[in-house]
Amino acid sequence: MIDVRRCHPIAPADVAAVHALADTAEAADGHPSLGDAVWRDLGTPSERTTLFLATADEQPVGALHTTADGNGRVTAGVVVLPDHREAGVASALLDAALGAATDHHARRVLLWAFGADDRADAFATSRGFQVERELREMRVPLPIVEEPRWPPGITTRPFVIGQDEAAWVTVNNRAFVHDPDQGGWTEDDLRVRETEPWFDPAGFLLAIDDRGIAGFCWTKVHAPNLPIEPDSLGEIYVIGVDPDRQRSGLGRALVVGGLVSLHERGTPVGMLFVDAGNEPAVALYEALGFTTTRADRAYALDIA
Repeated sequence: MIDVRRCHPIAPADVAAVHALADTAEAADGHPSLGDAVWRDLGTPSERTTLFLATADEQPVGALHTTADGNGRVTAGVVVLPDHREAGVASALLDAALGAATDHHARRVLLWAFGADDRADAFATSRGFQVERELREMRVPLPIVEEPRWPPGITTRPFVIGQDEAAWVTVNNRAFVHDPDQGGWTEDDLRVRETEPWFDPAGFLLAIDDRGIAGFCWTKVHAPNLPIEPDSLGEIYVIGVDPDRQRSGLGRALVVGGLVSLHERGTPVGMLFVDAGNEPAVALYEALGFTTTRADRAYALDIA
């Protein structure tokens, strides 16, 4: 018998239970079930945060987190213990979440599946969801042969805390104006990242021209995660070029510069996430030697 409880308010013990579920699932799957945005939201839940816990014999076996954007869209992430994935846990959690979505006046629910496969596709389509978006994790061994070739008039330097926030936010939001995840950042959003233990301004490369920030490559180093990741992993966290400076070769130079920075900090593998629909970016990364190692999919459902 699967019991589902809506956690309200969300207690520290509830968050600890989700962490335990996620750790067990990641050890079995080789990749996380929930993203950084979920953990940030659970760390400081708001009125737009909802958490459901599923139990069997009074033991947690699954969890589903949702956050509402205030514009009718609810984003959900789910984690289920491997030995309970055929027991209807995900369905029970999703039923509860859809029932509660009206609390946030939701018109559209987006369900993310990390490491999506045929089973995830079948589950989503059986519930009326359709694939809306796919993010690919791509990796490349370091170092790569290529060196960055900067366009004329470009100089580079690291990000300076307390100086570059406003200018970076402006360029980022111009570069990602149509991106639901990376667009619309505020200086406060950036300052939250600056407090993360992984944040290192030395790995936040800015490309500068006579008008200011032309582009950037923000990297992060993941510590080894035994036994899944025995070595540190270098991620190109966000990379962007101001729309007025595109088609100049700056994007490729920034990717290569970011990979050089990661190698210099001792990471043997570079990694990034890219939207599968961004064909020019995918082609660029493949040309630099990246290969796809995982696909994360967002399934969408419109609700009355």
